[in-house]
Amino acid sequence: MAYENKKIQINGINIEPGSSATVNFNLYQLPTKTIIEIPVYVFRSVKPGPVLLLLAGMHGDEINGIEIVRRLISRQDVKHPLCGTIIAIPVINIIAFLAGARDLPDGRDLNRCFPGSKTGSLGSRIAYGLMNHVFPQIDFGIDFHTGGAKINNFPQLRCVFNNPTNLELAKYFSPPFILNAPFREKTLRNEAAKKDKSILVFEGGESSRFDAVSINEGVDGCLRLMHHLKMIKADVQKKSTIKFVKSTWIRARTSGLFHTSKINGSRIFKNEHIGFICDPYGEQEEKLISPNDGYIIGINNQAVIHQGDALINIGIEE
Repeated sequence: MAYENKKIQINGINIEPGSSATVNFNLYQLPTKTIIEIPVYVFRSVKPGPVLLLLAGMHGDEINGIEIVRRLISRQDVKHPLCGTIIAIPVINIIAFLAGARDLPDGRDLNRCFPGSKTGSLGSRIAYGLMNHVFPQIDFGIDFHTGGAKINNFPQLRCVFNNPTNLELAKYFSPPFILNAPFREKTLRNEAAKKDKSILVFEGGESSRFDAVSINEGVDGCLRLMHHLKMIKADVQKKSTIKFVKSTWIRARTSGLFHTSKINGSRIFKNEHIGFICDPYGEQEEKLISPNDGYIIGINNQAVIHQGDALINIGIEE
C-alpha cells in the first residue's frame, strides 16, 4: 500500500514530518478543580508510511496494556520511526486509572460510550475527543486490554476474520492465539470499523496485576508488526499462531470451591476432566468436564465461586 505524508493535527496542534510531540486533549475538571488532560505521544518520520495507534488504559485497572505502551514508547526506534507515524496513548481513561477502577465515576464503561458526544457524560466526552481528534489521523491501531476481575486471559488478539486487513495485521503481530470476535455496539472497535479503521484488541493477563508473559507478548507483537510495516528494524522471532473461530465459557453448575490442574493456554479435549467444584465441608464434589476440544484462553483465578460464574474460556479452532 502506498502512503502519503498526511497532515497530523491533534487538538489544533500540527505535528510535522520528522518531529515528535506530546499533545493533550479532552481537558476536564474534577470536583476539586483539578484539571485532567489525556497526553498523546506522536512520533513522526520524514518518510511517508502508515499511522499506527497504540492505545491502553480504556479501563483504569488494565495495567498490562499501560505497561506495554510504556515500554514501547521508551524505545529509541519507536521514538524515531523509519517511516510513518506512531501515535501512542498510554492511559486514555485517566480518572479511572487514578482510582484503580475499571469504570468511570458514574459507573459507565468507557468502551460502551462510543462514538461519544461533545456535551454528553464524561465517558461520552472522552470517546468523542478520541474519535474526533485522533482517529481521523490513523490507518489502524492496537487497543490493549486485560481480563476482568479474577479473569486471566492468555495473550491473544481479537479481530474480525472476514476483514482481510484485520487478519493480515493480526498475522504479522503473531500472538499465541487469534480469536474471531464479532463487533459490539458502542465500542471503540465497532465505531472504528464504520470509519474503515482496523483496530485489533489485545487481551492479556488480569486486572490490577502485572503479567510478564502477556506484557512481553504484547511488546514483541507490536515490534513484529512495526517491523513488517517497515516502521522499525526489530529482530523479534515470529511465533506460530493458533486461530479460533469462536470461544465458549464453561460455567459453574453449583457454588463452592473451584479447583483445576489445567494452566492457561493449555490444550484440552472433549470429555476431559479439567477440574472440580466442591463445598467447604467435604460433602459434595462435582467434576468439571470439557464440552469441546480446544485451548484454554481465559481462566477464573477466584477460588470461591457461585453458580453460573464463568470459569474457563475455551477457544475452538476452525
